[in-house]
Parts: sequence; C-alpha cells; structure tokens
Amino acid sequence: MIERYTRPEMARIWSEENKIATWLRVEVLVCEAWGQEGAIPPDAVERIKGVALDLGRMHEIELEAHHDVISFLRMLQEQLGPEGRFIHLGLTSSDVLDTALAIQIREAGTALTQALDVLLVDTERLAVQHKDTLMVGRTHGIHAEPLTFGMKVLLWVDEMRRARTRLDAALDELAVGAISGAVGTHATVPPAIEEYVCAQLHLTPAPISNQIISRDRHAQFMTTLALVGGVLEQMALELRHMQRTEVSEAFEPFGAGQQGSSAMPHKRNPELTERVCGLVRVLRGYAVTALESMALWHERDISHSSAERIIIPDGTTLLHYLLWLMHTIIAGLEVNPYRMRDNLDMTRGLIYSQRVLLALVDAGMGRQEAYKLVQRNAQKVWRGENDNASFLAFLQSDPDVTAVLPPDQLAALADPAYYTRYVAVPYARLGLLDEAGK
Repeated sequence: MIERYTRPEMARIWSEENKIATWLRVEVLVCEAWGQEGAIPPDAVERIKGVALDLGRMHEIELEAHHDVISFLRMLQEQLGPEGRFIHLGLTSSDVLDTALAIQIREAGTALTQALDVLLVDTERLAVQHKDTLMVGRTHGIHAEPLTFGMKVLLWVDEMRRARTRLDAALDELAVGAISGAVGTHATVPPAIEEYVCAQLHLTPAPISNQIISRDRHAQFMTTLALVGGVLEQMALELRHMQRTEVSEAFEPFGAGQQGSSAMPHKRNPELTERVCGLVRVLRGYAVTALESMALWHERDISHSSAERIIIPDGTTLLHYLLWLMHTIIAGLEVNPYRMRDNLDMTRGLIYSQRVLLALVDAGMGRQEAYKLVQRNAQKVWRGENDNASFLAFLQSDPDVTAVLPPDQLAALADPAYYTRYVAVPYARLGLLDEAGK
C-alpha cells in the first residue's frame, strides 16, 4: 500500500523485517520441538535460538536462488555452520509461510479491531447527541417522512457492531497453523511438532492441511474486510449527500487553512467522504481476488501466493486507514439542525401525507379513494399552485376532505413529534439508553 494510505503501526506489521522475523520465530519453535523429541541436541537448539537476521545477505542470495524461503534458510545456515542442518527439518516452505502469515494477520486484526472500536464509540456518541434532532427521511432521494438524525446514525452503530462480530469470527477462522510437511501427510514432521509450535504461538493446528492451509479461511477474511468497508462506504455516501449545497445538513471537518478547489476559492468539497467511497472499491476487488485464490491445483500451486502478497497486507492496511479516516470525519462532524428543520419543511407539509391518508381511512373512507384524494392535493403543492400554499391549506380548502376531517383535526396531523414518539426504543434495544430515553 502506498505511504499516503498507510499508518505506522500497520506498516510495521507488514514490513519485511517483521515478516522475516516471524518466519524465524516459527523455525526456532520447530527446532525447539525437535529438541524435545531428541532429534536436535540441546546445545544446537540454543545456538539456533540466538541466530540473527541478515536481510542484506538474504537479498544477495535471492538474486541467485530466486526463492525467498531458500534464501532465508541459506542466510541462517551460513551463520550457524554445522548446526544449520537442523533448520527447516522436515518442513516445506508453506509450513513457515502460512503459519507466519496467521501471526501477522492476527497482529493486523488487533489493529483493525482497536480502530473499529474507537469509531464505534464516536458513532454511538453522535447517535445519542442527536437522538431528538429532527430531519426529513428520504427514500429514492425524495422527501418521505420525519425521523431524527440520531436514528440515522444509530443504524450505523448497529451495522458496525455486526461488522465487529464478523471481523472477530474471520480472525478466529485464520488463527490456525500448519506444520505438516510436503502435501500435509506429517511423514517428515510428526503432529507433535505442529502441536507444540501452534501452542507456543497461540494458534490452533489446522485439523487437516495439504501443503497449505485451505484458502477459504483467507477468502472469508478478505470478504469480511470488504463488508466492514461497505459499512464505512454507506456512512460516507450518506454524509456526501448531506454536504451537497442544496442539502447542507452536515459537513465533514474542514481546516482553517484547507482549500477545496484549485480554481474556485469558495468550494468546500466532501473530499474525505469521497476518498472513503473510492478506496472501499479497492477492498471489494481484493475480496474477489481472495475468492479466486481458493481453487488450486491438487495439493497446492502458488497462483494464490503472489496475489496474497498484495491483497492481504494492502487490504488490512487500507481498511485500517479508512477506519481512522472515518473516525476523523465522525468525531469532527459539523451538524446543522437548523438546516435540517428547514429541509423538513421544504415541501410545505407533504411529509404528512400518509398520516392524512390513515386518518381518512380511520374515519371510514375507502383506502383507494382516500389515497387519490390526498394525492390530488399533494400534486397541487408540487405544481406550486396558489402562491405556493401549504399542503395543509389545500386539504383544509378541499370540501371532499373536510367532509370527513374538519380543519382543526387536519392541523393536528401536521406534527413531527408523532413520527418520533418511539425513537427511544431502538436506543434501548442497542443498550445506549433506556426506553424513557435516558
């Protein structure tokens, strides 16, 4: 991942230094296990445990060998001399690579869950703060009925909590190691070695592996990253709409010295939320690549390997960056409740059409007759008849309506509080407030 979208803690996890150090950690543990089996002398095990990495020498060897694991092993064996023969005893490359990858993914997963938890707290706080902030709900981009901004944000809270659960489950599926040798038969490395190594690394031995750990686990993880990203995209897309000039209900942070356009000094573009939407597309692409990496020839090929060197480090790095970017947006969000109220009233009462419809039905009118009657008056508002009179005014002057509902009863129907009287219920269900809204 390019530096622009990489945070330091994730860069460390996926650095070459950390990757090779993790390979060495696995190799040393294998030697310890062989030592307990009596296959490696104790003094040789101690010497192996003290070996140092020389990445420069490893790279020199790789220019000749064209194989990173062989270059790694030769670099260690050069340092160890005779004891070097015990390194990689009975193993195949994927024993080291897949087990080490599980460790790095766990480290990356810890960073991801921490970032998601921070964002979740931000979003819960915003939802509670705006529990009663009235705004118009929109379906198909068209004004529908009143709700509160807090309810909109609370839906994001619920989605993020499910995202957190999915991420935990995907990380659990990948917390496995495999030290099973060529094609996974354990012929050259007994199961006891695998069990020891995995126990030391806090991994579970894969119940069965061939020469690699099955890639459905990795595909689940990568699709989970895309799903988490999809929640962020939903949030960002909504906020992009709310920042439109015609809407102006909420704005992402915009610094005092920030500039929105190279040509137009007045512009305050939603560049942060647009960035979220753009980068989540990359995450989805990585998920497709992971799904395509599940099907491999026989006991393994390496068509998955080159792709995973990109998609797993870059996918975790990118989502980590997006989670912290979304934290910046939500923590610094500027909400304009006055504009929300103006927009609520923009259609001059059309948002109360369903309530009028139901009142007519309750009074004994047939539903289709009532629907057409309400729609007839709504169309007058859309057309701007009678100097932009309100929906309520048209209804109160329509004898077919007032024959069923008197003007004062119609006026009482135009009350947004009717639509928010149960707003505390979802907050209570999500454990943020009780049903009294406290």
